[in-house]
Amino acid sequence: MTVLASALDPADPEHRARREAMLAKLADLDAEHAKALAGGGEKYVARHRKRGKLLARERIELLLDPDTPFLELSPLAAWGSEYTVGASLVTGIGVVEGVECLITANDPTVRGGASNPWSLKKALRANDIALANRLPCISLVESGGADLPSQKEIFIPGGAIFRDLTRLSAAGIPTIAVVFGNSTAGGAYIPGMSDHTIMVKERAKVFLGGPPLVKMATGEESDDESLGGAEMHARTSGLADHFAVDEPDALRQARRVVARLNHRKAYADPPLAEPPKYDPEDLLGIVPADLKAPFDPREVIARIVDASDFDEFKPLYGTSLTTGWATLHGYPVGILANAQGVLFSAESQKAAQFIQLANQRDIPLLFLHNTTGYMVGREYEQGGIIKHGAMMINAVSNSRVPHLSVLLGASYGAGHYGMCGRAYDPRFLFAWPSAKSAVMGPQQLAGVLSIVARQSAAAKGQPYDDEGDAALRAMVEQQIESESLPMFLSGRLYDDGVIDPRDTRTVLGLCLSAVHTAPYEGARGGFGVFRM
Repeated sequence: MTVLASALDPADPEHRARREAMLAKLADLDAEHAKALAGGGEKYVARHRKRGKLLARERIELLLDPDTPFLELSPLAAWGSEYTVGASLVTGIGVVEGVECLITANDPTVRGGASNPWSLKKALRANDIALANRLPCISLVESGGADLPSQKEIFIPGGAIFRDLTRLSAAGIPTIAVVFGNSTAGGAYIPGMSDHTIMVKERAKVFLGGPPLVKMATGEESDDESLGGAEMHARTSGLADHFAVDEPDALRQARRVVARLNHRKAYADPPLAEPPKYDPEDLLGIVPADLKAPFDPREVIARIVDASDFDEFKPLYGTSLTTGWATLHGYPVGILANAQGVLFSAESQKAAQFIQLANQRDIPLLFLHNTTGYMVGREYEQGGIIKHGAMMINAVSNSRVPHLSVLLGASYGAGHYGMCGRAYDPRFLFAWPSAKSAVMGPQQLAGVLSIVARQSAAAKGQPYDDEGDAALRAMVEQQIESESLPMFLSGRLYDDGVIDPRDTRTVLGLCLSAVHTAPYEGARGGFGVFRM
């Protein structure tokens, strides 16, 4: 075995300082996650419980196999917006009757579970994950439909929710709806378009128009039960496939539906793997507070891959990008990890070749980000950095093996693209609390704006306001800094969650298991034209 050596000393003052800084970031992260867990707040949680109902995460817990993990996705959705953190929706991957499923659950303590623009984005992202990885989709439904004040941002794109349900079904991916309460108006199509529908007695209310709307539209007098109750749909309309007497019974029946799906993974689970040789606690002290300071990504790799065993590819060439082969929870992976931040021509060409090799061997790729982008300057432009960077981006764009990305530190500029950022459709993308991502660093961006403004004033023969320039630079730096932080980006669903570095191996293992539910094959060609 080629076990990675580690030079980390946990007792080193610098390591301890980095660890403390990371722990402080994790404390801030925990506080934001707590907001999502709190839902609509004590008043609305108490009211929900008084009605004899379970909370969204309690429903998920009863649905899952005992003592199995739930990988929650996008828990910070809507962070920094006018909406509640979490966007009134819980999504994630869990195991039901031995089957990995994509689960969504409305949080009815937040405005009755109504969907806002961020709920929609979160639900659509969950559907993308289900489709790409062929995961059965279970919807735990209790929602009043669209948040009406924001309907202009929801109505038109919101139809994609129902489109996705039909596409999942057409692709042979099972869809199951469990209705605990309201599922009205457009929301009625979630049980209507699911393969299997379960409704709870005297609780589920599924209709296109409730009694007030029916009265206004037709003059007809009606009540909730006769119009859209669970018993009516089970006995009369036929919309309900299963009639549950209460919430636990509904979740029991959902588990039985999954048990009878005959849904099979494309690949067998690997045997148990040997854990890394080094303590994952050390991961807290690796990334420096100043992301301009380099760190060795091999120290990260050594703490997440099986047995810390890593076969490096081209170790002496393009040394600011580490590439190589490993297994993670028994799954083979090819790893690309930024070392010193900047990507040069050699690193770009190395990456392109490595990505081609992974596609030849049908091996998923893991991208560990710490890059300030591709190198600039006369020497590098003349040396072909544009065409070499384009070669790397071409390879990433046309690679067909599954990609996983984790933002450890910086992820700036086109380097974010070359390392398979969100726009390049990685199967999953997570960030550490230390990560930052933007078009460039705050100081560089503010400096560029200052230089352009100064040149413009000189060209017009006007004096330059240095005091105003300093104020502008400070404002821009602050804005870019705040907009490049992981909670801001996660709130906009540019990642699937901000994770504790110590959980990286577990999170990636869960993702790799989900990825292997669907068959895949690497590109054997079709990379387009590589400019040489």
